[in-house]
Amino acid sequence: MRSTGGTTEQSSHPIRRRTVLAGLGAGAAAALAGGCARGDSTASIPGTTSLANDNATWDAGYVAAGRELKKLTGYALRPLSNPNPTAYTQVTQISLQTTKATDLIKWQSGYNLKQLARTGSLSDLTGLWDAYERKGWVTRSLRDAMSYRGAVYGMPLYQSYYVLFYNTELFDKHGLRAPETWEELLHNAEVLKKSGVTPFVATQSGNWPAYEWFEELVSKVDPVFYADLIAGRARYTDPQAHKAMQIWQDFMKKGWMTPADFDQNNGPAALKTGKVGMFLHGSWQSQGLAAAGMKPGEGFDAFVLPPVDSSTKRSVITEAGVLAVPEKAVSHDAAMANAGNWLNPSVQRVWTDFLQDGSANPQAVTSNPVLARLRKRALREHWTELPRYGQSGPPNLMQGNTDDLGAFMTQAMSSDATLRSMASRASKEWAAWNKDES
Repeated sequence: MRSTGGTTEQSSHPIRRRTVLAGLGAGAAAALAGGCARGDSTASIPGTTSLANDNATWDAGYVAAGRELKKLTGYALRPLSNPNPTAYTQVTQISLQTTKATDLIKWQSGYNLKQLARTGSLSDLTGLWDAYERKGWVTRSLRDAMSYRGAVYGMPLYQSYYVLFYNTELFDKHGLRAPETWEELLHNAEVLKKSGVTPFVATQSGNWPAYEWFEELVSKVDPVFYADLIAGRARYTDPQAHKAMQIWQDFMKKGWMTPADFDQNNGPAALKTGKVGMFLHGSWQSQGLAAAGMKPGEGFDAFVLPPVDSSTKRSVITEAGVLAVPEKAVSHDAAMANAGNWLNPSVQRVWTDFLQDGSANPQAVTSNPVLARLRKRALREHWTELPRYGQSGPPNLMQGNTDDLGAFMTQAMSSDATLRSMASRASKEWAAWNKDES
């Protein structure tokens, strides 16, 4: 797995079908047995619920949100962080089958959650979700990403938009504005390139970022097609996918994108210094930009990529992490109480203030003016919310296709060869997934 700015990605060794324990290394098993990373710390401590996660930089946020939870439930949050994403995945998978399971776990939505839920190791949260919906604290559009076979197994930890950040001073200098149309986007890129600025950050470094531009371009060519594609109802060799890849290839040929090995961790600094013009990433990257000395709404702003055709309905790629309750949680009742109050606006206000990102609760207000403006517009104009590509299909399919997209970015594969390979893999992996479901 890879954890970047709060988003976690599967490695090339996802959970095997029908089992959690198969294929896990002896090191992970030893870590669990020896108490490494968690061990005895999962023991019940009055007035708290333990929360296993893979991002220690969020511990202060969990603690702050936990103080609000305690006012409502009597239980604070006690983060137990394992900074090694691969070890975190493996140890968590093993611990779910033992009496050492933490009370809550941070996980991924979509098929990564479905794959874990099919093992029977997670608690059914359907009743809690229904209560949230009745209060208007969660939107039904997120339910499928949190469900398996009709039952809900996760609560949205956060909800991010995929946006293009830009340096407001740089745009002002060149007389540019956030584009409302595809033509305006192309104009911005041309002006920046002529001025010696690389228009877009694009990279396959770290593997998972390789699909960021794929999901964006396909969804902006045709959001309905994108939804069908990730559901296995459309083919990667269909015309819409070819059109998206042709646009991407054209951007690279024009020198509008950073090299494929660009270190995305350097994105905030590159944006601040004006070396790059626009940085496509999850809205959680606001934290990184602020840390680089850029103030939201002043030093940087953001927009959602406009549709290629002005007649196409606007859409936005979203990402929602998961808060799940292990069936064998040490303090199960306390964990369920906190899961059932996580989306309370008072809790979410503290949490989103820390993240500088969005909440899955449409009634929660984020203090980040950039994201607040975008979310308000998305709700007002009824933009189509689409799930992030990496969690939108069988994990083996997503990983293999991400590898192909990385090869395309390094020019090791042509666009046609990339799509053919992805289509072939999709046929096999969807068949295997559906067979396991039968």
